[in-house]
Parts: sequence; C-alpha cells; structure tokens
Amino acid sequence: MSPTTSTQTNSRNASARPGTRAEVAALRARPEASVVIIGGGINGIATFRDLALQGVDVVLVERDDFVSGASSASSHMIHGGIRYLENGEFRLVRESVRERNALIRIAPHYVKPLQTTVPIYSTFAGILSAPLRFLTHRQGKPTERGAALIKTGLTIYDAFSRDGGSVPRHRFLGAKQSLAELPALNPGVKYTATYYDASMHDPERLALDVLADGLAAGTHARAVNYLEAVGLGARGVRVRDAVTGDEFDLAADVVVNTSGPWTDLTNEQLGRPSGYMGGTKGSHIVLDHPELLAATGGREIFFEHEDGRIVLIYPLKGRVMVGTTDLEHDMREPAVCTEEEVDYFFDLIAHVFPAIRVDRSQIVYRFSGVRPLPRHDDTQPGFVSRDYRIERADVAERPGTTLLSLVGGKWTTFRALAEHLSDEVLGILGRARTRSTWGLPIGGGAGYPTTDDARRVWIVGHGDEVGRERAEVLLERYGTRAEALLAEIDGEEDTALAGHDGYTRGEIAWIARTEHVVHLADVVFRRTSLAFTGTVTAPLLDELAEVVGDELRWSAATRRAEVEATRAVLAERHGVVLGEPAVAVPVD
Repeated sequence: MSPTTSTQTNSRNASARPGTRAEVAALRARPEASVVIIGGGINGIATFRDLALQGVDVVLVERDDFVSGASSASSHMIHGGIRYLENGEFRLVRESVRERNALIRIAPHYVKPLQTTVPIYSTFAGILSAPLRFLTHRQGKPTERGAALIKTGLTIYDAFSRDGGSVPRHRFLGAKQSLAELPALNPGVKYTATYYDASMHDPERLALDVLADGLAAGTHARAVNYLEAVGLGARGVRVRDAVTGDEFDLAADVVVNTSGPWTDLTNEQLGRPSGYMGGTKGSHIVLDHPELLAATGGREIFFEHEDGRIVLIYPLKGRVMVGTTDLEHDMREPAVCTEEEVDYFFDLIAHVFPAIRVDRSQIVYRFSGVRPLPRHDDTQPGFVSRDYRIERADVAERPGTTLLSLVGGKWTTFRALAEHLSDEVLGILGRARTRSTWGLPIGGGAGYPTTDDARRVWIVGHGDEVGRERAEVLLERYGTRAEALLAEIDGEEDTALAGHDGYTRGEIAWIARTEHVVHLADVVFRRTSLAFTGTVTAPLLDELAEVVGDELRWSAATRRAEVEATRAVLAERHGVVLGEPAVAVPVD
C-alpha cells in the first residue's frame, strides 16, 4: 500500500452521519490496539513509524493537526548542538551529529547541508569562565565566546563527524577575509568561524513523510488528527473527536505520551499528574528583506548574543528568518511572539549588520513555540539538558496497561529517539525488533536524485505532463513523492492558483485528498509554505477554501467559517492581518 493511498482519506469518504471522518469511523469499529500514542509531533510520529515497521498494532492520536505544536515552531535546523559541549552532553552531541549526517542521506529532499558562520569579536573571551560553566552548569553573568574557545569547540565538534564526511570541516578567517566574504558584517569583527550543520526547509512536510511511511506499513497502523485523549480508565484511553464532539474508548496494552511540552497536562487529563516538564518559549520572525537576504551570502549567521542566548539569521525560501528567544512559559497559555521579542531581534540584526535597517513593515510572519525541556527549577534555560528520557508508570484502573511519558527530545534526534522509545515498548509487549530504521529512506527521500546528472534525468523523465520547470519545483517540494501527484493530475488542464502562481489547483486538491486535511488552516500553515513566506492574501484564502471545500464537500457556510478561522489564527498567533498585500500587526 503506497503512502498516498493507504489510510490517507478524508471526510468526503465517510459513510456515517455528517461530520464523521472515515479514519474515526474505522477506529470506532476496531477500538483496540497494542499501543496508543498520544501526540502527533515529530517524536510521536517517528515512534508510530518505528512500531508500525515492527508489525505492532499501533494507533496515533493528535488533538490538533499533525505537527501543529512544538514541532512546527522549530528553527528549521538539523544540528549537532555545538553548545551542548559546554554542558558536558557529549553523548547527545555524538548522537545528534550522527543523526544529522544520516538525515542528510535518508531525507535529502528536506535535509541539506547548511553553511553556518559565527562572527567573533575577541580572541580570548570566555576562556576563564567556560571551565566553571562546564563543571557547575551555572551560567552566571553572560560572557562573550572568543576565537580560542570557539576554535576548541569546533575542533571537538568536527571529531564527532567522522562517520563518512557528510559535511566539511570548519574553517577560520581573519577580519579582512571575513569582510571580503560578508562585506555587510559589523566592521568590528575580528574573525569568523564557518562550519556546517543542516537545514530542514520543510519540517511539517518531513513529518508527514514519516507519518506516511508508518501508514504504508499496513492496516495495523492507524493515525488520526483532531482526536484528543481526554481520560484514562478501565476501558482504555478516552478520546474525543474535535470535529463532532463524539467520545469513545481505545483499549491498549501500552499508552505512550509524546505530547511534548504538554506532557504534564496530558498526564493530568489521564489522571496521572506529573511534574516532568519545564519548556521554554522560542520565537522567530520572518522578513521580506532583499538587502538582509543578500548580506547573509546564502549562509546562516549563528552566534551568541551578549545576554548568552543563541541567535540566528537564516536565509530561507527567499526570506530571512531571525530567532530565537529562550523564555519561561506557562503551557496553559498560547505562545506568541511579543513586541519585546521583535525589538530584541532587531537589536541583534543591528549588532551583526549595523548598516542594514529593519522595521516592522518587513515582517511577513512570526511564530512561537515551546521547547519540550525537562523541569529545570533554578537552572537557567541555556543550561537545561536537550537530552531525552522515558518515564514509566502502571495504570491501576487497567491492570496490565503501562503508561510511558517522553520527556525532552528534539528534531535532530527523532529517529534515534523513536528507536529507543519503541524498544521500550517492544520490551513491555515481549516482542523483538524485526527491522531497523537506520539508513532507511524517509518518504520522498527514497530514490531521490542527489547528483546533478541524476536530477536532470528525473526532471526530463517526469516533465512531459507539466513541463520541466514545474517538475523540478515538485521534486524540490515533495521529493520522489511528486510521482504520486503527477500521476493524479492532468498537466494540460491543471491551472495555477489565481492568487499564487507557485501552486496549482490540482496540487492543492491532491493535498486535501491525500494528506489528512481537516481544516483550511492545515493547508495554509503546514501543507504549504504560503503562511511562512507571507504570501497569503484574502483572495487567495477564498480560492483555497473553494478548492479544498470541493474535495472535502464543505458547505458554503463551512467554507466561510474556515476562511474566518484561518484569518483569526494568522492575526492572533502570527501577526498577519489579511489585505493586499498581507501586513504585520502587533501581537502582545
């Protein structure tokens, strides 16, 4: 069963009463599994995939859309975490670099080497304080990292990359050469250090590919979005359909809580209060700023600001993303990027590129999420471990059922984390691993052409219907899964959206038909890059509602409601009010 035709149906195929989705109806017809996973972020989805590949009867439920929480608010990086070295987290750095290099190979359509440059303004700063931070894990007063300390860290970092040379080694340049390469840099720069990590230009689409791989394993693997776990009792996990409000029970031998920064709140709903989590908020802004984009030279600018926070200026999709903050956050409140954070971002841009002017009119999108960090009490956010652990508890109301809670985890290590979590589940079930995910291509990464010649062959071979330029766009957007899209659309009849010539009506219809779309916002925020790049307009939103509504058989009233709901999310969570063109509005 292919990833695009397995259980990826939608509401138009449901035969029950209005509003019932086929996936939910099928789950109600067989409401039991060996494992129920709660939380459809990348770690829950990756664990679902891993268990599905072992032949385990597994169900994944997500209260909102897949990858709509912390996993959708990342810095779009796959990285080893050079700063973790200062925390003494060598195991995590080694694993992260290994997984980074692996993802470049198994998901080359979404994960690519990223040249990263660190501007340095002193030679020996931080030398005396770094050992104390390493030994005590206390940050104290923030201090700048000088060239000697950064050189030491990058040398160690390179040592962890000796598994096949997926990325080049680092290099150091003096002030003259640094300014020759990046002339807009602060003229006070003394050195630059350039190394490679990896970019992840479409996190949500990568997660959807991981999900599709799990579903393709067979009918024993089922996944439903907009289905919330609301309780735990003798009959299993109580779930509520967010579309209809219906509730029913799912029986399982193992319940896995992978709800990220919401883990404690999920456990509270399950009647198992916990105090595992202490997530911190990270915000980003996206700028339409050609001058700043050119100043980056196509590379990420990555450095530590004077307050000790790691910040980045990152060219992405023709825009410049700037982030991130590291602030304590109450998970009962929505995470939004505040005006104070915007001011902070503008200050750091001025610090790195002092001649470039930036203002709020150039912000096309802003977003914020909460890192799923462990509870850290008095430890400052910068020194909280980015590693992960698994907490285990028995369920008294249902003897024989075990609850596992994932604490921590990050995008870079999702495959390895899922393997560890799956092995824990398999041990409880008394089953052995039958298949490894190491080296296994993800979704459209299978057969992806990684050389120029192979790419040209693919484009020529698939360009007859839609043209070679369009075939190349689809290959970049979906990897080799573009073949499934090309097989379903008529290149001669398919037309570009009136409001955006980068997408066609047939492509949007295919997304709605095959990718678990329930709401218009799913398409705008997570199945496409329209929101991120600031290209959503009021007419485009109406057009999208028409195409998606035709596929999902929405009434006129539903289409209007979906448009209004999406407009509200854009304004309230992402600082964008629709007009011609979209403009930013303050968010507090």
